[in-house]
Amino acid sequence: MSVDLAHIRQVMAEADCLYNDAEVEAAIGRVAEAINGELAESNPVVFCVMNGGLIFAGKLLPKLNFPLELSYLHATRYRNETTGGELFWKAKPEISFIDRDVLIIDDILDEGHTLSAIIDFCRHAGARKVHTAVLIDKEHNRKASPDLKADYVGLSCIDRYIFGYGMDYKGYWRNAPGIYAVKGL
Repeated sequence: MSVDLAHIRQVMAEADCLYNDAEVEAAIGRVAEAINGELAESNPVVFCVMNGGLIFAGKLLPKLNFPLELSYLHATRYRNETTGGELFWKAKPEISFIDRDVLIIDDILDEGHTLSAIIDFCRHAGARKVHTAVLIDKEHNRKASPDLKADYVGLSCIDRYIFGYGMDYKGYWRNAPGIYAVKGL
């Protein structure tokens, strides 16, 4: 598969910055404060959802001032595309969380099919309680279920195709230092 790097660069050059680096960092700090206030005594197992949750988790975890166990899982519907398809598990959790609180860290709550499947997986596998933290909650009425909400949300954003801070555009720009919306999408 050939990648048109000129197109990838053009997407960034034309993108609208919805939240700059300082705004995102402040939001991560607020999420950390809330999690510290609620989960500090629960001995949680924390799962970073790869690849999108990697940057958010990497920025968030050092701000959590309590002992926790960390692992990762990898489930996706996008597979470097711009629209979601069937859920695909690349790596299921390898650490036991039976009768433990679980905190799932992910980049975005869009429609929420992936996050819902992960929550259900953890509940059915014996988690005492499942908590979710997302950097971005996208505002629209297409959630997987009407009651689907993350427990901890950094920022909300309009219903556009976004990238940066872990979220990608066709596999690129996860490293963008802010939250950007693709022009026209």
